[in-house]
Amino acid sequence: MRFIDPHRDPWRTVGGDDGPPVSITPTAHLLLDLAQWHAVRASWPLDKPVGVRLANDQDVELLQADLPRLTLVVLHFPKWVDGRAYSQAHLLRARYRFKGQLRASGDVLADMAPLLHRTGFDAMLLRHDQSIDVAERALGFFPGHYQGDVHDGRPLFAQPPGTAQALARGVAREFTNDGAGI
Repeated sequence: MRFIDPHRDPWRTVGGDDGPPVSITPTAHLLLDLAQWHAVRASWPLDKPVGVRLANDQDVELLQADLPRLTLVVLHFPKWVDGRAYSQAHLLRARYRFKGQLRASGDVLADMAPLLHRTGFDAMLLRHDQSIDVAERALGFFPGHYQGDVHDGRPLFAQPPGTAQALARGVAREFTNDGAGI
């Protein structure tokens, strides 16, 4: 998982102080909203990396034909309790096979990192009061899951023999090392 520093991020949105721009000049690393992208996609040069921001109430199917051209898709969490962007991410990775960067933005908390990863996100822009160190630790909380995910759709019982036992040994060793017993 990549943690985005907003001060070092090369991606820039397009807009003005008095509303959306009348015209968009194609430059590398522009992050457009869906309406902006639809307005310029026919003339967008193939050699200019472009990204699209998608609100969590917009249908990812609207991007299906354009996914091979997109370098980045940013899915927005307006509130941490609103999980629709998880479903969007899963669809983009599992159904539409999007290969570019899939980034979570908005009200993104550190403890969301494991589920973000499982649903297909590979980058996250944490809320300003969240710690990258905590988010990195959260990614290691669960070494395995019973259900499949976008990385491997097989449930744990369908994994190769010994997978469940190896996960259990790792968890037992972790608890023992921390001074607890199972």
